[in-house]
Amino acid sequence: MKSFELVYLVMEPFLLPLHREMRSRIRAAVRERRGNALLLDVGCRKSHYTIGTGARVIVSDLPRTSDLQHALHLGADAGVIAAVRRRRSNVLGYVLNDLTESCFRDNSVDVVVAVEVLEHVDDDEKFVAEVAKALRQGGCFLMSTPNGDELTRVTNPDHRRHYKKRELEALLEKHFDFVRVEYGIVGGKSRMLGLRSWSVRHPLQTLLSMGGNVVNGFLSRRADVASRAQGTQHLLATALRL
Repeated sequence: MKSFELVYLVMEPFLLPLHREMRSRIRAAVRERRGNALLLDVGCRKSHYTIGTGARVIVSDLPRTSDLQHALHLGADAGVIAAVRRRRSNVLGYVLNDLTESCFRDNSVDVVVAVEVLEHVDDDEKFVAEVAKALRQGGCFLMSTPNGDELTRVTNPDHRRHYKKRELEALLEKHFDFVRVEYGIVGGKSRMLGLRSWSVRHPLQTLLSMGGNVVNGFLSRRADVASRAQGTQHLLATALRL
């Protein structure tokens, strides 16, 4: 394991609760596949979610070409790919690819992860179909997306839509044998603090952000959060190809 990965694991308690929740789900999916899973991480640039999960990782993302992508730090360029290769020990490859026109073989991966990706995709139906095709029998698709039951207005210029829980369930059920969609991550002051960037030049802001993430993580672990349509920021989905 490389030094960057070790530092990331040490800092994990202070990361955004969404990061921690998705990492927990990824680790569980990898363990169920006896720790030798081939994982496709779609649209996650540097793929921090997959550090130390025990999976062998392939990252797939769009090339960063447009002004909007540069402004919002979307997609990947040579610098992003170089950073991943330098910092990561479990990333086998990096593919610049639109998954709706997938270059991945059918039945070739064990787990697919898409964290805050589907809302950016024009042809979401084709995207989900390609994910299902790429998964082996028994494979698992883990994803998150903004909660459209709470976030009814789409303000991000690169978001195509926000799904309500039932809408996301219906989309996934067309292509998967088992689907579970839950609400996750409560909103409020602690979440807003946690979204502030970290910087050695701004230590107070960094400490406030870390503290906000700790508090928000505690609040988001309450048992009723998974069924709370209002006051939660994300939909968290697990879909299986049986």
